[in-house]
Amino acid sequence: MATVSHPVFARVYERLSVAMDRAGTAEHRRSLVAGLSGRVIEIGAGNGRMFPHYPPAVTEVVAVEPERRLRAAAVRAAQTAPVPVTVVDGLAEALPVGDGEFDAAVVALVLCTVPHQATALAEVDRVLRPGGQLRFFEHVAAEGPGGLRRLQRLLDATLWPKLFAGCHTGRDTVAAISEAGFVIEDLRRFRFPATSNSPSSPCVVGRAITASSRSRER
Repeated sequence: MATVSHPVFARVYERLSVAMDRAGTAEHRRSLVAGLSGRVIEIGAGNGRMFPHYPPAVTEVVAVEPERRLRAAAVRAAQTAPVPVTVVDGLAEALPVGDGEFDAAVVALVLCTVPHQATALAEVDRVLRPGGQLRFFEHVAAEGPGGLRRLQRLLDATLWPKLFAGCHTGRDTVAAISEAGFVIEDLRRFRFPATSNSPSSPCVVGRAITASSRSRER
């Protein structure tokens, strides 16, 4: 059991995630999982806002969520999902599944919160079959030097992670994915909301293939 509890954040996030989806996050979620098929593991499923967007070719989603209140909400959301979804307790750094079981892994606004990105990404690689995909939608460090980048560093070193359940606004998640050995095949950078200068507004959506597939192809 992961036994993670952030009750105040979970209550806020349940409402905030709905508002964010209405403001445009739902479209990013939909594009994130478009074209997926087979077995999928979603890491950090939250309250299940991704579930309605999985395409019919997905045969099963195993949704991992450690926070107890959000996991309960995800269980309820799974009941109306268009594909079979099983919600389980677990941490990104110690996924409760076997090696090479999945065709794809999905992370959405998750890698900003994990304590150890490298460990979490190694776990993603472990559970994917050779040639499996990592689909990611994350807010990341602002590109280049400037006031927003300095603000991200200040907030990450002070209040932001405490207020938002470990979230960091200024991580270079794209670099971390590459350093973990994944091959990034598609990447799009944008601001959300588009005109915002919020510390969490720089975002990426992308697709990568597993490190194991690359090493086996050599």
